[in-house]
Amino acid sequence: MRILNHDDVAIALRSGAFSPVRAVQDAYMAHCLGQTALPFSCFLRPLGHQDDRIIALPAHLHGQQDVMGIKWISSFPGNTERGLQRASSVMVLNDPRTGYPVAVLEASQISATRTAASAALASQTLHGMKPVLTAGFIGSGTINRRVLDFLVALHSDLRAIRVQDVAPERATRFARSALVAHPFLDVEVRQSAQDVLQGSDTVSIATTDSTYWLDLDNDSAGEDQVILHLSLRDLSTASILAATNVVDDVEHVCRAGTSIERAAEESGGSAFISATIGELLSDARELPRNGKPIIFSPFGLGILDLAVAGQVLDFADINGLGSEIGGFDPGRQQFSDSRRSG
Repeated sequence: MRILNHDDVAIALRSGAFSPVRAVQDAYMAHCLGQTALPFSCFLRPLGHQDDRIIALPAHLHGQQDVMGIKWISSFPGNTERGLQRASSVMVLNDPRTGYPVAVLEASQISATRTAASAALASQTLHGMKPVLTAGFIGSGTINRRVLDFLVALHSDLRAIRVQDVAPERATRFARSALVAHPFLDVEVRQSAQDVLQGSDTVSIATTDSTYWLDLDNDSAGEDQVILHLSLRDLSTASILAATNVVDDVEHVCRAGTSIERAAEESGGSAFISATIGELLSDARELPRNGKPIIFSPFGLGILDLAVAGQVLDFADINGLGSEIGGFDPGRQQFSDSRRSG
């Protein structure tokens, strides 16, 4: 069993030896082609902690990579008030031939990386040839900070960002960090989500709010503006139904109290969803260009974690990262199968 801790995973992700965006793109396309097994995520909500949850995401990706496993990720929003990360995660990878566990990885970085890579890939895909000059960020936590890095990598025309957070000091820290990493950017802290929405070509929403508080109609979202609705429960039903909607998987995103699920319940179905990101990447469907805001609502598929984790594990194997620990092999079969006995 290979054990990769936080530092091991960080080294692999910073190495530049592989592209998380490409890994995510290949996973989306494999899913579109039916080359995945993807059960619904399982939510554990601890008793007495209504805002907290731990989610199990099992999956099998059988595309350009053959990776099987599960991510176990917690989201405890109160952690941020303690100076801790909101999310923590581990992954177990299994041998697709035997089912035996082969690796355990610290996965919070993998989760943040795949989320940010998928968001930037969606922005690039949904904008098409249109330049992205200004990006907005509603919520200034770890996810949006990673989204910024990937947006800079994929949108060479990006020159300005606007950031807003309910805690202004977090937005200020985000702005300082952004300037250190990308000093060519014009960085502004804005007072409201409306200020961020107005004039931004792409807006990434990653908050811990689950009250469907944001109405794009009243907040003057621009024509063909791309909204990366990563936290899934910020946008009002009216905003969803008035927009062009793209998701990662229709069945997965129409559950767990997402804004998309609420819109499906109100409208009587999912016909308001124009396409999945995999269909667009595979040229299996064309996105309508009707001047409406384009909302990308990704449920966050376990195959994306597998795609990035598989690359991390390959890098670790080649470069000797991590620790090998024995004792997890169940051993050889000691008894004959009765169906084969004489």
